[in-house]
Amino acid sequence: MKAANRLPVEGYEDDNLVGGARLGPGTVPPAIPAWVYYQASAPRTSVPTMIQLLRNVNIFAPEPLGVNDLLVAGEQIVWLGARLPDLPDALGVETLDFEGRRGIPGLIDGHVHVTGGGGESGPGSRVPPLSVDDLTGGGITTVVGLLGTDDTTRDTASLLATTRGLVSDGVSAYCLTGGYHLPPVTLTGDVRGDIVHIDRIIGVGEVAISDHRSSQPSLRELLRVAADTHVAGMMAGKAGILHLHLGDGPRGLDMVQEALAKSELPARVFNPTHVNRKRALFEQAIGLAHAGCTIDLTAFPVTDGQDAWSAADGLVRYLDSEAPPEHVTVSSDGGGCLPEFDDHGRVVRMDIGRPHALVGTLKVLLHSGQPLERILPAFTSNVARILRLPHKGRLGTGQDADLVVLDEHDNISDVMARGRWYVRGSRPVAAEVFERSGD
Repeated sequence: MKAANRLPVEGYEDDNLVGGARLGPGTVPPAIPAWVYYQASAPRTSVPTMIQLLRNVNIFAPEPLGVNDLLVAGEQIVWLGARLPDLPDALGVETLDFEGRRGIPGLIDGHVHVTGGGGESGPGSRVPPLSVDDLTGGGITTVVGLLGTDDTTRDTASLLATTRGLVSDGVSAYCLTGGYHLPPVTLTGDVRGDIVHIDRIIGVGEVAISDHRSSQPSLRELLRVAADTHVAGMMAGKAGILHLHLGDGPRGLDMVQEALAKSELPARVFNPTHVNRKRALFEQAIGLAHAGCTIDLTAFPVTDGQDAWSAADGLVRYLDSEAPPEHVTVSSDGGGCLPEFDDHGRVVRMDIGRPHALVGTLKVLLHSGQPLERILPAFTSNVARILRLPHKGRLGTGQDADLVVLDEHDNISDVMARGRWYVRGSRPVAAEVFERSGD
């Protein structure tokens, strides 16, 4: 396999490295099918080559930096400061003036069913896959795809292919191996092989606990997959997290607490999500955050009187609790099924998670008077930290050129991902590959 046919792997510059595994020239490990390593060989037409000067952006990096200029070259921010002199015309710099509007890092959504979720009430309830416009229209420039209940008719191979498709369309995309059930579905035969050898796979999940749809895993099973995930993450220089779906079951996070008490695994390996679905579960989750876990709030709709916290309410309560502010994130569950069950496990109502829920939550928080710099890390830098993506989640020199501009009403005005505009003046501007082919 030639290096030219492979997308760059973050954190590695050696042409013989794939996801952290050193390979001989033109070879792949003999136990793994060669197709696992396929990367689109077509030119990445979505990657810009121009230099762009963005003037007068009120930067929240996520900390407030005031009005600054940003210089973007290709996919990277190469300069950020108070005032950059005009550059020579020969460089072909495109200059845009944002007139003091707020610029924030592109949102990172750590929990998205990019291939579609659902299936709990039959084949007709399968949710269709998401598009790049679904993501960037909601300010999401980096996404982590995963499988849920249906890890039978959907598999890691299709998830990986969809993830790579999103990368070729210009956003940053990663995925998790496995799904709700243990033993997890994998490509190479085990989670260590998937994480170490496959570029886009950075962890395992979403493994279900405290849910009637789970495989009812034992503590021993949970510890085994957590240990494999941790070691593989170390070997590959990746996140190495076990992303845990929390259901409505009364056991809540008891198994995670027991896992921390009865193993040497770092708390950061265990990454529970949907922790705001029950108020008692949320209190348990705050305790885990104090112990070193990063907990994830889901931006699902909450009705009056429901025994749950909205993501907005949950984030404020978390930050007010004096738990470590860096140990909380917010995700959308975009493309996922949001079912309600009766006492017999039958679906009585179903909604669908939407990527736009992230920016919607951010807007609710801003309208309630929360300072942008206080709440923004849960959507940006905190997510980059747990996912070990050092060039994401912040605005600054050397960071990836992922930017969202907010208007005076806290709506999305502009979105840039990897140096390319996807939204300008509140309108989508970047066509996907199938739309381009019909021009």
